[in-house]
Amino acid sequence: MIKATDASQPLQLPCGAVLKNRFVKSAMSDSLADGEGGSTDAQARLYERWAEGDVGLSIIGEVQIDPCFPEKPGNLVLSADSNLQSLHSLASRAAINGAHIWPQLGQAGGLSHLPISQPKGPSSLKIGSFQCAGMSKAEVTQLPDMYASAALIAKNTAFTGIQIHAGHGFLLSQFLSPLFNHRQDQYGGSIEARCTIIVEIIAKVRSVVGSSFPIGIKINSSDQLEGGLTQDDALKAIGILDQTSIDLIEISGGSYFPGAKSSSDGTTSGPYFIEFAQQARNLTRIPLVVTGGFKTREQVLETLAGDAVDMVGLGRAFVLNPELASDWLFRKPDTLDFPRFDFPRFESPPQGGITAWYTMRLTALANDSERNFDLDLLSAIGLYEERDNDRCVKWKNKFSDSQLATDSVS
Repeated sequence: MIKATDASQPLQLPCGAVLKNRFVKSAMSDSLADGEGGSTDAQARLYERWAEGDVGLSIIGEVQIDPCFPEKPGNLVLSADSNLQSLHSLASRAAINGAHIWPQLGQAGGLSHLPISQPKGPSSLKIGSFQCAGMSKAEVTQLPDMYASAALIAKNTAFTGIQIHAGHGFLLSQFLSPLFNHRQDQYGGSIEARCTIIVEIIAKVRSVVGSSFPIGIKINSSDQLEGGLTQDDALKAIGILDQTSIDLIEISGGSYFPGAKSSSDGTTSGPYFIEFAQQARNLTRIPLVVTGGFKTREQVLETLAGDAVDMVGLGRAFVLNPELASDWLFRKPDTLDFPRFDFPRFESPPQGGITAWYTMRLTALANDSERNFDLDLLSAIGLYEERDNDRCVKWKNKFSDSQLATDSVS
């Protein structure tokens, strides 16, 4: 494994693929698909802009393997009826300038978007206003084939790798979490058992994409929820992943469980998960990415100069400046200006509000119109929700037959 000493150094992954530098545009739910799971020209332009800005790897967030359990109606879906030509266009444009482009494969499980799904997680659960049904064993054992099918579509349409989403409270994160996973079969109980489905998915994906195609994974350092995944168990999961064919482990944390505080909305002045990465480094040979809290070039270089981290992931920073990688590689002064939101009538930001603002700015970037972007927080929330409502109608019209098929399985 190449040791990181500077952000400009390439990184060779265990599969042999090479990432040209140490900057990752981490997965964000860009909400730029067409409401029917298909990619759009705007989505392709967004990732093309990051590639033009010298990013080493961009990851498309919340790409669904199953339209029955989406995170939001703006998600991309990789399935049998996907438009392969538009996916190829997206991947090709996003891979210019030597950049890698990976879809983040997953499904939302118990956190599926209620207007267009009937949420179903590892176990049935009711906590306050939250509730979801539990998956049958047959449904669980279908997951490796579903991930593998989506991964093969990605490979065949010119994506340069994939990331498996096992963080932030979505389906595979739910399997890891004792709060969500109360199963009594081989998929529940100890952390080793809770990792079983992830290990099976990795093995199946590797069997179809081959030995030289990158497979990454995103995993929580903890769920930051009472009763959720702990750091001790997360470290054990890292050790388990070390025995698989994974090429890149991205460390994050937190959950979108209702009422949970998002790490990205915190006020910490520095990176969030460095100490966890330092412990994880002792447990795995696999390259590590840390995402969350990076706001300056100095923080990135200091982290890469240490012994733990091989790449640094940034999300909102790349939304504020799509040329950030180039700027920092060529040692331009820090120019990031993170907005300070005013919250009229609120003691704190309304839940999901800051995410909505950044998502609407992503739309501006995709249309090359960010210079005219001047939405306040509440206006951004309104536009974001209006667009989602419109897309929910399209999603239900497109995928209603799939939902009926899923209901009949269990």
